[in-house]
Amino acid sequence: MRIAVAKEIEVCERRVALNPDTVARLVKQGLEVWVETGAGERSFFDDAAYTAAGATIIHDPGKLWGETEVLLKVSPPQEREDGRSEIDLLREGAVLISFLNPLGNPGVAQQLAHRQITALSMELIPRTTRAQSMDALSSQASLAGYKAVLIAAAALPKYFPMLTTAAGTIAPAKVFIMGAGVAGLQAIATARRLGAVVEAFDIRPAVKEEVQSLGAKFVEVKLEEETTAQGGYAKEISEASKQRTQEVVAEHVKNSDVVITTAQVPGKKAPLLVTAEMVAHMKPGSVIVDLAAEQGGNCACTDPGKDIVWNGVTIIGPINLPSSMPVHASQLYSKNLSSLLQLLVKDKALQVDFTDDIIDAACITHAGEIRNQRVKDALETVGVR
Repeated sequence: MRIAVAKEIEVCERRVALNPDTVARLVKQGLEVWVETGAGERSFFDDAAYTAAGATIIHDPGKLWGETEVLLKVSPPQEREDGRSEIDLLREGAVLISFLNPLGNPGVAQQLAHRQITALSMELIPRTTRAQSMDALSSQASLAGYKAVLIAAAALPKYFPMLTTAAGTIAPAKVFIMGAGVAGLQAIATARRLGAVVEAFDIRPAVKEEVQSLGAKFVEVKLEEETTAQGGYAKEISEASKQRTQEVVAEHVKNSDVVITTAQVPGKKAPLLVTAEMVAHMKPGSVIVDLAAEQGGNCACTDPGKDIVWNGVTIIGPINLPSSMPVHASQLYSKNLSSLLQLLVKDKALQVDFTDDIIDAACITHAGEIRNQRVKDALETVGVR
């Protein structure tokens, strides 16, 4: 059985789907692994490392995409410089495993279905104990939460820790984390290690103990509605609840040196957590790092992909932050894919078993059909038939 690793063509993507260590383990299991030449260069894995791991280096993208049974990627398929979609390079009946953003861009699912591709979206891996090793959203979010704090610390014109010096005592920085999912919890832990005083907010009351266990103070907002969606993710809440939330967090934003926002809703615009009015009341020199910039941002002043200064506050809207740490991001993603492949490959043959809850949840297209109801609903919402 042949598995192929494509070179990412998205400009800001530095990750690779499999690293050489994982390739070596798959080859030992009797699988043939093809790697497109240069696929690992931006992750600091050269072709020689893949060759030593037992992979075959393929120079022709058409051959790699067109003659493989399973193709692995990081970013969703893109338009190539020649105007063709990467999806058009895949042979009919092949399997594609990647981040596919099927709820944010459901049109890609329709394209894959037309090509008879069996596509598994890494965003839709269920959040269950059994699927933990395959949960790429969590592995990459952890990297983003860590890096966000380092970015904030570099931009803040202050120390993070409390320091007692001959010239006087330096008070610790006050950091406010908005959203206590995987990214938020890693941000809390990192900010605490750097010596900051940390507060955290989340609409899900169940995360309170996790926040406190990391040494942060939990800012609680009591809402009269369910705030946790299937899989433990935060749920989109009503306008009244959003207003109540903003009223409570406004004072904490005002008093913070650093605000890190992490709230995202799959397939929808990120919820607004920090209004322009809140930013206007922050101290000059304060920093906001908005991890939801790609979905429009949690801060009203965020400009995705840019660092701006608004009313003396630096607002940073990073795009694809895990890609800025490509060595470990690729290592973790590679492990996620490898674990998923163990479910799909039995006796060196591909078996797409829809009685398995993980495969059933992650597979968005098969045999020319879109099989995920949420993706179908998203297509209807944008008016695609």
